[in-house]
Amino acid sequence: MLTFLFSAVFCATYLSPILSHVKGTDFTEQDMSHYRDRIKSMFYHAYNSYLEKAYPYDELRPLTCDGQDTWGSFSLTLIDALDTLLVLGNHTEFQRVATLLQDTVDLDTDVNASVFETNIRVVGGLLSAHLLSKRAGMDVEEGWPCSGPLLRMAEDAARKLLPAFQTPTGMPYGTVNLLRGVNPGETPVTCTAGVGTFILEFSSLSRLTGDPVFENVARKALRALWRTRSNLGLVGNHIDVITSKWVAQDAGIGAGVDSYFEYLVKGAIMLQDEELLAMFHEFDKSIKNYTKFDDWYLWVQMHKGTVSMPVFQSLEAFWPGLQSLIGDISSATKTFHNYYSVWHQFGGLPEFYSIPQGYTVDKREGYPLRPELIESAMYLYKATGDPTFMQLGRDAVESIDKISRVNCGFATVKDVRDHKLDNRMESFFLAETIKYLYLLFDPENFLHNTGTEFELGGLQGDCILSAGGYVFNTEAHPLDPAALHCCSRYQSERRELQDTLISLSQPLRPAADQSEEPQESIALKPGERRTARALSCPTQPFSAKLAVMGQVFSDDS
Repeated sequence: MLTFLFSAVFCATYLSPILSHVKGTDFTEQDMSHYRDRIKSMFYHAYNSYLEKAYPYDELRPLTCDGQDTWGSFSLTLIDALDTLLVLGNHTEFQRVATLLQDTVDLDTDVNASVFETNIRVVGGLLSAHLLSKRAGMDVEEGWPCSGPLLRMAEDAARKLLPAFQTPTGMPYGTVNLLRGVNPGETPVTCTAGVGTFILEFSSLSRLTGDPVFENVARKALRALWRTRSNLGLVGNHIDVITSKWVAQDAGIGAGVDSYFEYLVKGAIMLQDEELLAMFHEFDKSIKNYTKFDDWYLWVQMHKGTVSMPVFQSLEAFWPGLQSLIGDISSATKTFHNYYSVWHQFGGLPEFYSIPQGYTVDKREGYPLRPELIESAMYLYKATGDPTFMQLGRDAVESIDKISRVNCGFATVKDVRDHKLDNRMESFFLAETIKYLYLLFDPENFLHNTGTEFELGGLQGDCILSAGGYVFNTEAHPLDPAALHCCSRYQSERRELQDTLISLSQPLRPAADQSEEPQESIALKPGERRTARALSCPTQPFSAKLAVMGQVFSDDS
């Protein structure tokens, strides 16, 4: 039975409509409009600086007003910022950039690329842009969203990553050469998140294109990682993908682990998958038992449960938002307030913060304009309407604009104590930080849709799409679960039709003739064979309810 604990909670939090008037808060409609304009201004200052000073490099260097390649020479900031353009309402620039990327991005290059980063930024960014292209006013192919140039680009990028998964365990290497595959001397050690952060993008690809290889390798990696947990139910930070031996045995929710847990929850929501949700709930119990202290989360030894690092890492700030998706609002709010107190102390979150000392950790004082606390504020404001979460958004706008704005974009804060700057603007600033800030102050944005608007698509034009329920990947690229259901339904029907044609083209023969060469089928290429299977009766699966109105219901609703 598909009965999910999070179903009703998810509707009540992420999918719930936000009142156009913010009742009982200090934020009027005028205030919200003011901050939307501020955030737009910040985006275009950074975006235009990238285009003028850094394109076609991956990232802008804002202090020297030039560019640098960082993750593989993909014009990464342009890919990462594409769906943000649409969130801000800029259809014209979305269309221009989407066309430009099709003409200029070359994946057949002799470049070593991070498997993790290429997946979340490039594959995720292209998938999201593909699914949003009709809304952006682009001419789409017949059968969209099951086909399209941006989808083919995403598929090509993901295929470049597949050689990394060819290990004895199914857990991927951390780096792959886009032209030659995995280098012979590549280290087998990778972080936990680098193993468990593929199910959203890869299952989307499989269900949109009909090729199961992507979802299969992602699931195999998740299950292999699940089998390595300790007797305490914890996983470490870095693992050998050949031997399944843990190299770094610190267990926590921060850097190197974070998005693994995120993808178990979001994968469960997007795919209506009980297995993924059950995995997360088991981890959640162990995390609360061994790492949670006074609404902070520490790092512990995965086999013993002893504290190894009593620090808060800025990447952990996604956790309250994730808790809100499973309905743990009380715990999420308490932890958020702890993290918010650190922001108040410095005007940003240092990478590491010593909880006992109440101060930064040596050589970890920077703030690279990360989005995680803002992301949690967006989810929690939607869940509660508490103005505290919108106040964090206001503080973030004021701090970033005051501290990080330079002539060419926004610069990473090198040290939150004295606000010295570093010469880098990561692409996630435009993909995530700006997007989550804008969505916090824009309750009418199409990404907040709860089924009041939709569009039609699919091979027969009868799929209800863009009706809400978007699931953000860990780079804040929104994915539409309804599109996955639409295309996977047609892929299933196509396979059934092909199998039926095969069975009809195979004449019945006496038993003595069974050894003869079977007749060629018009449904297959010459020489190709397929075993016929029974034609199944079409039904509406549970997930189809998500496609109807962008909402999730429990079985007894």
